[in-house]
Amino acid sequence: MPARAQDVVAEPPGYRMENYRAPVPATLRGAQVLTTAQAEARWRSGAAAFIDVLPRPPKPTNLPAGTVWREAPRPHIPGSLWLPDTGYGELAEVTEDYLKRGLQRASGGDKARLLVFYCQANCWMSWNAAKRALTYDYTNVAWYSEGTDGWRQADLPMVDAKPEPRAGE
Repeated sequence: MPARAQDVVAEPPGYRMENYRAPVPATLRGAQVLTTAQAEARWRSGAAAFIDVLPRPPKPTNLPAGTVWREAPRPHIPGSLWLPDTGYGELAEVTEDYLKRGLQRASGGDKARLLVFYCQANCWMSWNAAKRALTYDYTNVAWYSEGTDGWRQADLPMVDAKPEPRAGE
């Protein structure tokens, strides 16, 4: 079914600040937007660093004392670097530093290395993170808007993620 004019989502001038699970634009100015087939080709070639920005679920605050809590697994694209919580519209300084260090690691210090950002389908987190990478002077940024939902639907391999450690962890 073709998109209707009222369904088209425009790029905001800044970052998306709320309602992160909502229809996303088809574009990201300054970045490539990848289909699942294109993301798979870049993944198989090893030509890109994949960055997962899905937030890490918080530990429930109302757990009874002594309750063992285990996070739900985060299946993602093999070889990806998981930088949770880095796709919000506004980042605390410590989180922005975490993102910058993660991108430095993923790129090997090469600002021209292809970085592919993803989350889930209809998730503004990856859009925000990719846009932010452009402001850090990364010149080869791609946004995989279908994220793990599209990857899973294509029956491509996935592995359980471990978040990139933060300073002091």
